[in-house]
Amino acid sequence: MVKELTEVYCGDGRGKTTLAIGQSLRACSQGKSVIIIQFLKGKERRELDFLEDMDSMDIKIFRFEKMDRCYEELNEQEKEEERLNILNALNFARKVVATQECDFLLLDEILRLLDNGITTEESIEDILKLKDESMHIVMTGRTLPEKLRPYVNRITTLSTEEIKNEETEK
Repeated sequence: MVKELTEVYCGDGRGKTTLAIGQSLRACSQGKSVIIIQFLKGKERRELDFLEDMDSMDIKIFRFEKMDRCYEELNEQEKEEERLNILNALNFARKVVATQECDFLLLDEILRLLDNGITTEESIEDILKLKDESMHIVMTGRTLPEKLRPYVNRITTLSTEEIKNEETEK
């Protein structure tokens, strides 16, 4: 059995989700089951609808947020409502990893939850601790906290100036 990786696409550059979706499509073309959980997408949340229309692909996309606007644009009451939806998404991600429900899991923009104070590093760490060697996980967001680095095999940083790949010693 091949030991699967945990990867992160982070940085202030564009293209993190695009790279992660490419990885998802590649995994699916190799016969792997794929689950994508999107966080904090707001207005962009429908960019992957075309994947749901492709019946032959084993890709399931989950979005728990209800608002069409970006999280940062919401008033405090709306933010609290969305925060509860997002915490449900995190619980679902934990269940997916714990039950090995798929071969490839994309947690799109999960690291931005930290930037917005919606969850803690420990909560994401708990999810990563559940991963076994048969599941490939990709996470995206702006920054990867030091506390999560021990759980990650490959970090790709996209900045407005360059792309940097880093293999970790996990």
